[in-house]
Amino acid sequence: MISHTPRQLLHRPIEMTTVDMMSNSKIDRQTMNRQSPSGSIQPILHDEEPRSLGFCGWLFIIISIIFTISLLPITIFMCIKIVQEYERAVIFRLGRILDRKPKGPGMFFLLPCTDTMTKVDLRAKSFDIPPQEILTKDSVTVCVDGVVYFRVSDPIMSVANVVNADMSTRLLAQTTLRNVLGTKSLAEVLSDRESISHNMQISLDEATHPWGIKVERVEIKDVKLPQQLQRAMAAEAEASREARAKVIAAEGEMNASRALKEASMVIAESPSALQLRYLQTLNTIASEKNSTIIFPLPMDMLQPFLTRK
Repeated sequence: MISHTPRQLLHRPIEMTTVDMMSNSKIDRQTMNRQSPSGSIQPILHDEEPRSLGFCGWLFIIISIIFTISLLPITIFMCIKIVQEYERAVIFRLGRILDRKPKGPGMFFLLPCTDTMTKVDLRAKSFDIPPQEILTKDSVTVCVDGVVYFRVSDPIMSVANVVNADMSTRLLAQTTLRNVLGTKSLAEVLSDRESISHNMQISLDEATHPWGIKVERVEIKDVKLPQQLQRAMAAEAEASREARAKVIAAEGEMNASRALKEASMVIAESPSALQLRYLQTLNTIASEKNSTIIFPLPMDMLQPFLTRK
């Protein structure tokens, strides 16, 4: 037989009540999130269940219709709205989105005093990311700017889920540029711009999806380095070029010495070849039309002196 103390009996209902409250709050949180199969959170306004305006709502609508019919010549200009091909209209009737879908393009009617309209431009837009001073992974400060191309993919989400979708996208692009480049080294920033732009485009697209924004392209325009770092990199590049030039000159001298050695061996085998070389040198000097006079001395005259030594 299990016995319970008075303290345990007092605490037992409280414990069960706390568990029930936690489970109920968890269920409510899951219901509010309403995650889609792709994992992104869908707003409540995409719910397919019909929402009633209530008795007061229908009363205001009926009064608005009567007012419109009674003043028809005047109110006709207030009711007719035209939306361009590249625009969509989000209509709020008594504070609720009408039919849960945008209107347009073309002409449609609004009820005065109960309907309000917000136009959304669907054309692609672009903006420049201001130059951002970023500390790279290898502790180098660089100044980077870029450009972002985006468009509105869902007019209802861009109006109902964010106050200003364009400004929010601009601010998010600046922070995303800092976060992405902060994980890269200076060499990667200078040489791997395409992958950095692609990573930024994916990050921005995922973050702006609940706002109804589609980021189509992100490009890094310029990477500005500090003056001291530029001078250091220029000195390093100049030193490497000078080292390569010295190596090339040494290789050229080595090849030239090998060619002279082979030429001397050929001349040593044929004594008359040296005389022909003398004549060729005289021909080259004479073609330049200078005042230098050269008298060739035959090697036979020097042969006795060479043999005596």
